Amino acid sequence: MSAETDYYIGVDVGTGSARACLVTSKGSIRASNTQDTTTWRDPHDHRIFEQSTTDIWLKICTAVKKVLEDSKVDPAAVKGIGFDATCSLAVADFQGNPITVTRGTDVGQVGTRNIILWADHRAEEEAELINSTKSIVLNYVGGTMSLEMEIPKILWLKKNMDPALFSRCQFFDLPDYFTYKCTDDNTRSFCSTTCKCSFVPDKGWQEDFFTSIGLEELIDGGEWRQIGAAKGRIQAAGTPVGKGLTRRAAEELGLKEGTAVGSGLIDAYAGWMGTVGARYVENGRLSGFPSLDESRHRLAAVAGTSTCHLVQSREGIFVKGVWGPYKDAAFPNWWMNEGGQSSTGQLIDFIITTHAAYPELQERARQENKNIHQVLLEILKKLCADNQVDSFTALMKDVHFYPDFHGNRSPIADPRMRGAIVGLELDASINDLARKYYLTLEAISLQTRHIVSSLNAAGHDVTSIYMSGGQAKNATMMQLFADTCGIPVVLPMNGGEAVVLGAAMLGKVASEGITQAEDMWWVMVEMTPPGTLVAPSAPPNVKKILDAKYKIFLEVIDIQKRWRKELEEATR
Repeated sequence: MSAETDYYIGVDVGTGSARACLVTSKGSIRASNTQDTTTWRDPHDHRIFEQSTTDIWLKICTAVKKVLEDSKVDPAAVKGIGFDATCSLAVADFQGNPITVTRGTDVGQVGTRNIILWADHRAEEEAELINSTKSIVLNYVGGTMSLEMEIPKILWLKKNMDPALFSRCQFFDLPDYFTYKCTDDNTRSFCSTTCKCSFVPDKGWQEDFFTSIGLEELIDGGEWRQIGAAKGRIQAAGTPVGKGLTRRAAEELGLKEGTAVGSGLIDAYAGWMGTVGARYVENGRLSGFPSLDESRHRLAAVAGTSTCHLVQSREGIFVKGVWGPYKDAAFPNWWMNEGGQSSTGQLIDFIITTHAAYPELQERARQENKNIHQVLLEILKKLCADNQVDSFTALMKDVHFYPDFHGNRSPIADPRMRGAIVGLELDASINDLARKYYLTLEAISLQTRHIVSSLNAAGHDVTSIYMSGGQAKNATMMQLFADTCGIPVVLPMNGGEAVVLGAAMLGKVASEGITQAEDMWWVMVEMTPPGTLVAPSAPPNVKKILDAKYKIFLEVIDIQKRWRKELEEATR
C-alpha cells in the first residue's frame, strides 16, 4: 500500500498541449502545469494535421520539472508516472529517431514532423479500401473503420514512402510512444493496439487482413516488429513497462532512474479512469462508495476539441457504428465500447469565431470584464424576455442544427456527413450569434442522446453520464445534456484535471504492481474526488420540444443520406 507521502505524476498529451500533474496517493493535486504544443496545418489541404514527438517530449519535460519545482516535492517521493495521449500515429525508426510523415520528398526521412494527428483525414481512400474487405477486424469498430485510426494512416504512408524507408519505421499509437521514450521498451498497450490498431481481442493480429490491404510486410514472419504486440509483448493499463525510467529519461524529466512507468491509455480512456469511480453530491448529500459493477451504468463523456463516450461491460457488446467492443482496453477481462463526436468544442469555437458579430462580442466581454459565454447567456436571457418565452429551447424551437461539420464518428460512422442549419434568417447581429451558440450546444446534446440510445438499444444499460474536459464547466450545456438524454450528468470536482488524474492513477497501479480489475477500481474510487450530480429538470413543455427536435435530428440524417445518393446517381 502507498504511504501518504508517496506521489504520482500523470502526463496528459492533448490536441494542443502537454500537461503534467503531481498527485497524492489519495488523489489530491499538489501541482499542475500545462505547456502548449505545436500543430502544423497544410494551407492547401484542410485534412492535414501534424505534430512532433520532439516538441511534445520537450514540453512534457518542462511541465514535469515545473510541478516538482512548484510543489517542492523530492523526486524520490514520486513512485510512478503514467501517460495518456491522443490516438495519433507517431513514427520513429528502430533507433528512436523521428521519421517525417509530411507528403513530399522528405517523407520517410529523419525529421521533426513525425505525428499524424488523430484529426488528420488524409487517409480517406485507404479507409474505404479497408472497409471493403469485410474483415473480422471491422466487427470490433462498429462495422466501419474510421480514417482517424492508425492502420489507414500507416497504409497512406506506405503508398507515399520509399519502400526501403518504410521498412525501417516503427509505428506507435501516441501513448505507447511515450512509454517507449521513457523506458526504451517498445511493449505496447492493449488500449492502443486494440482500440486504434486493429488488434482483435483474444485473436491478435490478423495476417489475412493485413495482406488483403497491402500491408503484408508488417507481418514480419510473425514478429510484427513495426507495430509490436506480438508474442505476448502487450500489457494491460498501468502494468509496469520495462524497468521504469531509463537514466536518460529520468534526467530529462527531473525524476529518479527506475521510477515505475505504467502502460498507457488513450486520453479518453484516462478520462474514463479519472471520472467514473467518483462518488457524487446530490441535494447536499454524498453518495456511497460505488461497486465495480456500477461501472457498467456510467458513461464517461470526455469532452474537449472532440468528445469520446466510453462505457464498460462484463461481456463484449457489438454496437453498430460504435467502436469496440475492446477487451482489456482499461481493465483486464472487461470490455469497452467507444462512441464519439469528431468536433464539439472545436465546433462551438468555430460557430462563435467565424460569425460576423464575433469582434463585437469580444469587445463587449472586454468592457464588461466577463467571458464571452457569460455575455452570450445574458443576450439569450434578454431575447427570451423580449420574445415572451420561458426557455432557450423554446426560443430556438424553429431552427434546427445538424452538427457533423467534420464527419460523423458515432453512431453513423460516416466521414462524409456534413453540418446543416435549417431556419436561417438575414441576421448577422450579436443576437443571432447568441442564438447560434445555444443551437450548437443543443445539437451536440441531441447527438449525445443518439449515441446513448444506440448503446442502450444494443444491450448496454447507461443510466448516467460522467463528464470531464473543458465542456464540463459549461453549466448550460450540462443541464441540456441531462434534459435531452433524460439521465443525470455527474460533473467532476475539476473537469480540466480529470484526464491527467486518470494518467496519474496509472503511475500508482504500476508502482504497486496491481493487476486485478477490482483492485484497479478501488484505486479509482480512492483517488477520484466527489462530483456534483445534475439531474434532468426540463419542464414538460421543454421536454416535448427536445423530443420533437430529436425526431427531426434523426430525419435530417436520413434526408442527407438520401440527397447524397440521389446526387451520386445523377452524376455517374
